[in-house]
Amino acid sequence: MRLHDFSGSGNGHKVRLLLSNLGRDYDLVEHNILTGETRTPEFLKINPNGKIPVLGLEDGRCLPESSAIIWYLAEGTRFLPDDPWDRAQVLRWLSFEQYSHEPYIAVARFWLHYVEMDADQRNQLAEKKTSGYAALDVMEAHLAAQDYFVGAQYSIADISLYGYTHVAYEGGFDLAGYPAVRAWLDRVSTQAGHIVMAPA
Repeated sequence: MRLHDFSGSGNGHKVRLLLSNLGRDYDLVEHNILTGETRTPEFLKINPNGKIPVLGLEDGRCLPESSAIIWYLAEGTRFLPDDPWDRAQVLRWLSFEQYSHEPYIAVARFWLHYVEMDADQRNQLAEKKTSGYAALDVMEAHLAAQDYFVGAQYSIADISLYGYTHVAYEGGFDLAGYPAVRAWLDRVSTQAGHIVMAPA
């Protein structure tokens, strides 16, 4: 397999983390998203949306979108439950991450670490922080009652939310008031095959 990625991406880190947890071999192809390398005609052939990560399969097919990739890789493994209700709960948290978490925590991190913010972004940053903390509040309440997001098992629901939560501080988020989230981050970081993310 071949993973097209950017080492500082939390979305890419989800895929790399699962591949490492599974002990799967793959070739990593870095694309600098800051210089437009995912907007070239060559890259757009593998993902017309012009974004990483993209997983290139052995048969030549290419699968974009981090949630789709980790779902595909997790099929038939302990990282994706067999029970229909539990699978739906995994999908719930993957959707939560993409719609209520990543647009705020990841975007704030990107603005603060990878670009020189313009006036509009500076004006929006406080709103991003408010919505990001709202997502962390939901996670804290859920994790106060259980160790992982779906049942008692570490799954791709955890991997998905770990991607940007563990670097939330790089977006200006203070996790001091989130003891359950911090304990969960520690549990995830001690899983077999865990790998660290490239620093921003």
